[in-house]
Amino acid sequence: MGVQRQYTGTAGRIENAQVAVYLTYAAPRGHALIDRALYVPKSWADDQTRRDSAGIPAEVEFATKPFLAQRMILDALDAGVAASFVAGDEVYGADPTLRAVLEERRVGYVLAVACSHRVPSASGSERADEITARLPRRSWQQRSAGDGTKGPRWYSWALVKISTDQSGHHWLLIRRNDTTGEIAYYRCYSPTPVSLTTLVRIAGQRWKIEESFQTAKGQAGLDEHQVRRWCSWHRWSTLAMLAMAFLAVTTAAQRQQDTPSDDLIPITVNELRRLFDALVLGKTATVEHILKWSNWRRKHQATARRCHYKRRSEPIELDLRL
Repeated sequence: MGVQRQYTGTAGRIENAQVAVYLTYAAPRGHALIDRALYVPKSWADDQTRRDSAGIPAEVEFATKPFLAQRMILDALDAGVAASFVAGDEVYGADPTLRAVLEERRVGYVLAVACSHRVPSASGSERADEITARLPRRSWQQRSAGDGTKGPRWYSWALVKISTDQSGHHWLLIRRNDTTGEIAYYRCYSPTPVSLTTLVRIAGQRWKIEESFQTAKGQAGLDEHQVRRWCSWHRWSTLAMLAMAFLAVTTAAQRQQDTPSDDLIPITVNELRRLFDALVLGKTATVEHILKWSNWRRKHQATARRCHYKRRSEPIELDLRL
């Protein structure tokens, strides 16, 4: 099944594409894709000829991306998946139904919203960027949103309490890049009080979905298909996600067994895949040789990481005279 989308990047032209919503589970020891839903545009859902050609089941109706996400999240919770917070981009943060469902299940969220997003206030409602423009300098605090490939991701953050008669705790979280001046906004909720540091950490977990995509494409062939039918797409994505889950779980288990070392980075999913290919699928060298090459790569990656982290280990000093 194909959906027409205009690409202005590497494609540079209109290309067929399948659009899907994915759910990633992120934990301290690792992360992986755990569910997916194929998005069927309304133009397709209402066109019986296209439906028949793509093999879309009769019971499938048009659903928005936030609704697909809501259904997957509730399915995961009902299956016993433990989750304290949900993170997502503006498509999901702008949907009041998704936010209400999460609040009903007492699941916290840190969902991105647009600068034009209206936030309840004592005077009615205000745009997120209007609230931000009135913040005094003392409202901003520097926090790292987590470690990236080149060190801590430092930003300035501000937290504004939202006035609402709903239960729980509601905030507008604002992130400012002190190098570029770019500002991002998040609608936040927690059933219990949490700190700014906690909300910043959850906001940083949003990058896990991008990492999951990149790894799943590079290591499990998530995007290496030419299927055009409903069942074929679901079969392929299921197998790719299963392969990624195997790599993620095995990597987490190996990290727990390994002794931490400053000279080697922890085993990664990518490195585990290389070892799996070399030691199990097609051994072309001795085990000793393969493991030496693995240690050599991890040692040089550790050296590069130390250099990057040393350069970015301190937050940017702000000139408060501005």
